[in-house]
Amino acid sequence: MDSGFIALVTIYLIDSVRMATPLILAGLGEAVSEKAGILNIGVEAIMLSGAFFSFIVSFFTGNLYLGLLAGIAGGIFVSMIHGVLSIHCKANQTIAGLALNFMVMGLTSFLFLIVFGQTTTLPSCSVFSEVKIPLLWHIPIIGPALFNQNLFVYIALISIVLTAFFFYKTEWGVNLHAVGEHPQAANSAGLNVFAIRYFACFVNGVLGGLGGASITLGQLGFFMENVTSGRGYIALVAVILGRRNPIGILAAAMVIGFSQALQYNFQTLGFPIPTQVFSMFPYVVAVIVLFLSIGKSIDPSALGVPFERNKR
Repeated sequence: MDSGFIALVTIYLIDSVRMATPLILAGLGEAVSEKAGILNIGVEAIMLSGAFFSFIVSFFTGNLYLGLLAGIAGGIFVSMIHGVLSIHCKANQTIAGLALNFMVMGLTSFLFLIVFGQTTTLPSCSVFSEVKIPLLWHIPIIGPALFNQNLFVYIALISIVLTAFFFYKTEWGVNLHAVGEHPQAANSAGLNVFAIRYFACFVNGVLGGLGGASITLGQLGFFMENVTSGRGYIALVAVILGRRNPIGILAAAMVIGFSQALQYNFQTLGFPIPTQVFSMFPYVVAVIVLFLSIGKSIDPSALGVPFERNKR
């Protein structure tokens, strides 16, 4: 096989994995939440909070790992707000998620302005560098793409394995599925529906916060208004297309990640096409894959339905 073609495929695969990483992390978190019956449209808010707080802490401390923890904390904070509104207050989960998206977008922009003021030069921080896995990174094509990446890519890959294991091989996965399908029956069987749903929201916050932090600390090295650029919504697409299956989410995220890699490379090559066409490319792909998934995704029976203990 031509070495030039192999090099090109390798480059696109590396870029696709990097672009897909935030979607994988946020998508896995949302899959856990939806398995428990909590529909959180506020994935964008979770990621944006994670991106903002990871950058702020990393910028002022110079410590990427403290920034990583701050990003997780930011994601948990937003996700648990949605959890309280959905579980305790029994609010409409879709409206609560959308409201959080708008609130966090405005809040992070306001806080960024308060901290840094009006500036024409974006403040920046360092990013996690690539870590080569001995021997494995020498494997042709997939080696550099999977085993010569930054910390977030490895976290995403490990999270896929762990999530699949917990979903399908543990009692915890069975309980999660029971709560999402029939919470009344789960409650009658002695399961604490509220605790399981709150825990699912917590996991969603952890993974969504990591997804946001991977944008600022793994890719860009800076924060700006709406830095997530709709990735939270695209992560929801990956969850729907992947049918809440970790492997399916990986495949869907890679398709969308590949489209984003094409977008950046086409822009770099200087094609005589308006930049707006390239910018909309990943979203067009997301809409197309949504059309392809119509009628193929089966939602948990109690998805988006508040649980009332005494209701039959």
